[in-house]
Amino acid sequence: MTTSSTLYNAAFFNGPAGSDQVIDRALDAIRRHLGMPIAYISEFVGNTSVFRHVDAPGLEDMIKVGDERSLDDVYCRHIVEGRLPELIPNTANNSIAAKMPITAAVPIGSHASIPIKLEDGSVYGMFCCLSPEPNDSLNERDLETMRMFASLAADQIRRHHAATQTYNEKLDRIRQVITDQSYRIVYQPIVDLLSSRTVGYEALSRFDASPARTPDLWFGEAEQVGLSQELELDAIRRALEATRRIDDGQYISVNASPHLVCSAPFLELMAKAPLGQISLEVTEHAAVENYETFQAVIEPLRKAGMKLAIDDAGAGHSSLRHILQLSPDFLKLDMSLTRNVDEDLSRRALISALVYYTRETGSQIIAEGIETEGELTMLKRLGVSRGQGYFLGRPSVDAIETTRSNRKVLKEA
Repeated sequence: MTTSSTLYNAAFFNGPAGSDQVIDRALDAIRRHLGMPIAYISEFVGNTSVFRHVDAPGLEDMIKVGDERSLDDVYCRHIVEGRLPELIPNTANNSIAAKMPITAAVPIGSHASIPIKLEDGSVYGMFCCLSPEPNDSLNERDLETMRMFASLAADQIRRHHAATQTYNEKLDRIRQVITDQSYRIVYQPIVDLLSSRTVGYEALSRFDASPARTPDLWFGEAEQVGLSQELELDAIRRALEATRRIDDGQYISVNASPHLVCSAPFLELMAKAPLGQISLEVTEHAAVENYETFQAVIEPLRKAGMKLAIDDAGAGHSSLRHILQLSPDFLKLDMSLTRNVDEDLSRRALISALVYYTRETGSQIIAEGIETEGELTMLKRLGVSRGQGYFLGRPSVDAIETTRSNRKVLKEA
């Protein structure tokens, strides 16, 4: 005799399975165990029962995924509210079931159904088996077996429901951020280390929305819900408004993923932008799927004056590939290399190698994250031409105006 545990093990411990596969296996196993031709899981949507999973070999014309019935016409509500039992071996022997039109129309001779509940106790739908033939041998042991499989399917449904709910919350949150523009664009000065003159500003996003967290997490969440391009593009559009406020010869540096750069909306934005005042930063953490395609897109922009920078240079293997494939105008040293460079020989050796590369190729290094005078002094000694960091200027909304005002004061002094 096949026991419940033997049946369970045979169905679910024969290789890995995804959520849908687990549910489909549960339906197939219980349908075979009960000797019934139809098994399904339904979801209650308003006053309708919608079939989400169906196992009914050869009966696809009768029942399939996506079919629906009014809850007024089926057993579901009666079972949930206790008027019908979960197991009906012979519908002719139950006065409520026998009188319902669906019993003769399908027909339904025997029926078993378990309500599926979500975490909050609300009823999601039903885990159900039925047969046109009555089966008086069905008993409480069969119902317990069905409850076991229904519980497994319910667990998968609850997980999916929770994941869907989390996804929708993220989607709504990112949409709201974009709609309300609930983030600020701040600018950090990029300084020529020899003349101490500000040559540009990196535009950075600072989010005011809840939850409080770093920008990379906001952009990461936007990517998870398919809105990364919209958020990136909105941030770049707002950042480039500052090109009207900077001095001649200065530029605004903006961050963009390779995927965005190759998109039509980005190219439409660049067609209207002052390219001679823009530096485009591509992070080492962003993969370039096809360098030939990427180069074909950015080459006309570079010829029109836009500069190209590789961000986070030296942080990993991808940055070296970006550098070799794209021949950028600027290499932005990752702050992990800048940090304590005055005390670390290995960092100095690697930076020296990158400085040599820029001299050979006509590009320039920008050191990020300069926070001490010792770091600044050593970077200048190594031949690094440009830098940014808290020691040189903190990011702020009014950094452009502050820099201009400080320069005026120095001139007048």
